[in-house]
Amino acid sequence: MARQLAAKAICRLLVVSIHVLGAVAVAGAGRSAVRPSEITQQVPAVFVFGDSTMDVGNNNYLSGENVPRANKPYYGVDYPTSRPTGRFSNGYNVADFIAKALGFKESPPAYLSLAPRSNSLVVAAVSRGVSYASAGAGILDSTYAGENIPLSKQVRYFESTKAHVEARLGSRATSKFLSRSLFLFGIGSNDLFVYAEGQSGINDVATLYASLISNYSAAITDLYKMGARKFAIINVGPLGCVPVVRLLTGTGGCDDDLNQLAIGLDDAIKPMVTGLTSRLHGLVYSLGNFYDQAMDNFAHPKAFGFANTDSACCGSGIMGAEDDCLPNSTLCTDHDGFLFWDRVHPSQRAAQLTAATFYDGISRHTTPFNFKQLVRKKTTN
Repeated sequence: MARQLAAKAICRLLVVSIHVLGAVAVAGAGRSAVRPSEITQQVPAVFVFGDSTMDVGNNNYLSGENVPRANKPYYGVDYPTSRPTGRFSNGYNVADFIAKALGFKESPPAYLSLAPRSNSLVVAAVSRGVSYASAGAGILDSTYAGENIPLSKQVRYFESTKAHVEARLGSRATSKFLSRSLFLFGIGSNDLFVYAEGQSGINDVATLYASLISNYSAAITDLYKMGARKFAIINVGPLGCVPVVRLLTGTGGCDDDLNQLAIGLDDAIKPMVTGLTSRLHGLVYSLGNFYDQAMDNFAHPKAFGFANTDSACCGSGIMGAEDDCLPNSTLCTDHDGFLFWDRVHPSQRAAQLTAATFYDGISRHTTPFNFKQLVRKKTTN
């Protein structure tokens, strides 16, 4: 029962340089509204797919009482504007720091903030990229259906984006642009939480993994067919070690069952992507091992600058995990000293370390090479 309650609480929260093409808006419509330019980024653009660990505000545009949103204090307290942005963090998230490492200011903007204006969408897409990530999203459409943008719909939104870009740049330039861009993924946790809660409708873990891998593979394959070639994929972390789970175990320790569930999916993701490379000519990838990277933080907190790895900086009650991060929550004094910002999500500092590890860290945490090496790989259209 404790594990089911933990899963339910978590899900509602998660429910979490080269020559490139730039863009400038000029008066009038048509292909001339966007033209190539020299910019300093290592890739032309970054397209982001995922859940609350990647979301930069898409959920702010979704209706419904149960849609998870980070649109109130103290989210964003350490962001440059000191205001909530839709990120489930005190500041930047993992997508932001990976984008920064690639030479961008921050993560590309949320798709739903751009979609009403096709010109704005195109300009953002070719100069920075677009984020389709949505808090609560899963690999399966059924994961918290109606409360997020599931992965399949994120891919459809990219398809719409590509159509707008192609109308301006033409098919040949768009193909070249996409083959050099980075496609960043961070998703899967919510599917596992729903299963652990007993609400997935799937009776055994083997069937769960098979469904997840089938859908994940289909999403990557669809993007490949649309021109994507470089995939940076972050696997699932130790779900059983977030503060709300530790609280509900009654011991303050991690829930081993949830962690094993995550390990099982991670073990299935690796052969999935290696199999795709053998079938899809020109596809290259880097797989970031979030599970092992996070466990390093737990094992050696002082080495990574953390004073606390089991409690939320923003929350209430025991371990700061008895309620969400709210305007009346208690805040820790050292934001960077906490691994977790709220009772589920990592702090800005933790996100920064994760991104740095995957971008140019040791090979133990990325395979077959790190994200920096990935973006330098030559690809074919």
